[in-house]
Amino acid sequence: MKHSELTVPQRLQALRDEMKAQGLDAYIIPTSDPHMSEYPASCWKYRKWISGFTGSAGTVVVTADKAGLWTDSRYFLQAETQLADTGIDLYRLMLPETPSITDFLKTELKSGDTVGYNALTYSILDAEALAADMSKKGIKTDGSKAILDKVWGDRPSIPEGKAFEMPLKYAGKSTPEKVEEIRKMIANADAEYTVLSALDEVAWTFNLRGSDVTYNPVAVGYSLIGKDCVILFMDDAKLPDDLRKRLESDGVEIRRYDALAETLKSLPENSKFLLDVAHTNAGIAESLPKGAEIIPGISPANTLKSIKNETELKGFKSAVLKDGIAMTKYFKWLEEAMAKGEKVTELSGAGKLRSYRAEQPLFLDESFAPISSYGPHGAVVHYTPTPETDVELHPDSLYLIDSGGQYLDGTTDITRTIALLPEPTEQMKSDFTAALRGTIGIAMARFPKGIRGCLLDAYARHALWDAGINYLHGTCHGIGHCLNVHEGPQSIRMEENPVKIETGMVMSDEPAMYRAGEYGIRTENMIVVKDDIKTQFGEFLAFDTITLCYIDTRLVDKSQMTPKEIAWLNDYQENVYASLAPHLSEEESAWLRNKTLPI
Repeated sequence: MKHSELTVPQRLQALRDEMKAQGLDAYIIPTSDPHMSEYPASCWKYRKWISGFTGSAGTVVVTADKAGLWTDSRYFLQAETQLADTGIDLYRLMLPETPSITDFLKTELKSGDTVGYNALTYSILDAEALAADMSKKGIKTDGSKAILDKVWGDRPSIPEGKAFEMPLKYAGKSTPEKVEEIRKMIANADAEYTVLSALDEVAWTFNLRGSDVTYNPVAVGYSLIGKDCVILFMDDAKLPDDLRKRLESDGVEIRRYDALAETLKSLPENSKFLLDVAHTNAGIAESLPKGAEIIPGISPANTLKSIKNETELKGFKSAVLKDGIAMTKYFKWLEEAMAKGEKVTELSGAGKLRSYRAEQPLFLDESFAPISSYGPHGAVVHYTPTPETDVELHPDSLYLIDSGGQYLDGTTDITRTIALLPEPTEQMKSDFTAALRGTIGIAMARFPKGIRGCLLDAYARHALWDAGINYLHGTCHGIGHCLNVHEGPQSIRMEENPVKIETGMVMSDEPAMYRAGEYGIRTENMIVVKDDIKTQFGEFLAFDTITLCYIDTRLVDKSQMTPKEIAWLNDYQENVYASLAPHLSEEESAWLRNKTLPI
């Protein structure tokens, strides 16, 4: 039997056998890969393989007689279903009764026991925190144990897809320009080198893209940048001749992907490295030369790529226009198909939307697996329909679709919730309006320059809190430019994030509410941070909403909204129509006109 054909209990037993052979009393399996990616390539989906849980976030811990998965509220319902009869217990993060992973381990293990993990899939920060916490009870940690590579015998190989050029006319800045900016940030941190390990940072810096990770146009590689070196660690087979020649002409030295560790060890002793310790794997830290000093900080490339240049911002506006055209065609098709009694399912609907996006210029792929969810499935925050869970849409509930596209000139992320039933219930209207007021609250916010995202989060939750409703995920995340749909370092969420919100950042705006067993509601737009006004009290910033897709006003309870909110909604709907109508057929334009009438 192939290792991939083993049941989850059989996989756990194989892991436990190997743990015993190597003297380990517990083993930790995070979601991350050596690049700390949110969505790892197939060869690094260790957590998915060992548990069967397919969500994008979670950590599995295995001891001799227990196993658990820690994940957040987006995946509670999904994890409960997928972990049934596996022998893995679900631990719900952020709930008061849920122990942390380290508290669990300190309860289950004794002094002298050893916790193993693969240092390549554990961040420097997490590895240090784990060791410090475990040492309080005399428990040892060992990051040299990549034992799943042995247990998972038919593990896929590292992706070998070709990288491709990101044209300067879409990137807006050349590689030498970006490298010079990175070098300035290294010097300002009193460091000499930095390692770029995140795949989107490598792609952005070197103006290349790839197809190594589903939905994320990145290529597997690392980079080392210092005052006198710019090295890209990427295998030869991945670089077409024209891309290689351009990189070399830009002063980039190219070495094998697996040559990073030996290169780091060969650098001068006592060198100083600016590293993002929360997003750089612990194996890199272990490969640094003798006496090396790590200066913690956000990766320069991550900071720089979060603030879009004018060319990138122009590309985003082109991308959302194309997305709006596709979304309009899709919702018109959906409405007419259901009116005719045609069978539409979550999967077939998502497939139809993809086909409309694929008709648009510069389309590459979807930006993530569509969350096409009918009725109760909408309450599963990151539900993704599969052939096993796929259901038909009926005119008796709500339909939520969260989706996006990867275009060469930009990335999109949009959610719309529409009523499939002729007359939505009062509860549906009240819930929808409260969540929509959150979206509008962020969109209309004006705030002092230099503010952090957590201080803006209440704009999104005020109306929901008034109704005794809350959601546990973030409100706004960064969006890459033809890159990862989720990017940092900025965010707007309840939790503290020290990164300031700055002009030029592109983010989502997605307050939400979920009624388990009934429906989910989210209206998500993309927003751009812009300069607003300057007064005697300082400079103020605001958001420009750029997404172009109608909002289903049949679900709006106007009596709950303020005059300013109503004005914003009517202005938004009018802008959607004015922007999209010239690109639609006469019939499509008339249909959209009806959907965007003022309330």
